[in-house]
Amino acid sequence: MTRWDSFHVSHFTLDVSHFHTMKDIAALLDEPQTTIAVVGANDNPSKYGYVIYRDLKRKGYAVFAVNPNRQTVDGDRAFGSLAELPAKATIVNVVVPPEVTMQILKECQRLGLMNVWIQPGAESPQVLDFLQKNHFNYLANACIMVQSRMRGSVRA
Repeated sequence: MTRWDSFHVSHFTLDVSHFHTMKDIAALLDEPQTTIAVVGANDNPSKYGYVIYRDLKRKGYAVFAVNPNRQTVDGDRAFGSLAELPAKATIVNVVVPPEVTMQILKECQRLGLMNVWIQPGAESPQVLDFLQKNHFNYLANACIMVQSRMRGSVRA
C-alpha cells in the first residue's frame, strides 16, 4: 500500500485502494437513462432531503422519493423502501443519519443496488468500512447537487 492508498481520520484508517473515484459515480449523472432514488426525501424545507430531491427533479432527473414516513414528496409518490421502487435506481442517494444509512446499505446490497452516493452527514467510519468491504461503487461526503451543477447536468 502506498501512502495514497489509505488515510487516517479520528483514529480510523480507511483503505482507499478499492475506492471508486468521484468520476465513476458522478459520470452516471451524464447518462440520460440515469434514475436516482433519494433516500430521506421529504417536505421539510429545513432538511437536505427536501432540497436535494427538488434540485434533482428541477434539473430533469428521473427521481424516486424514498421515505417510509411519507405518502408523497413534492406531490410525487414516496416509496417506503428501495424494494418498492417501480424500476431499479441507477444511483441510490442517501441523506439520512449514519445509523439509518447502514440499514439502507444492507437493503441496497440485497437488491443489487451497488451505485451509492452518501451525502455529507450520512457517513460514519462504519458506513465507509461497510461500503469498502462489500465492494460498493460509491461516493461519500460529496453533495450530488454540487456535482450535478459542476457537470452542467440539466436535462430538458
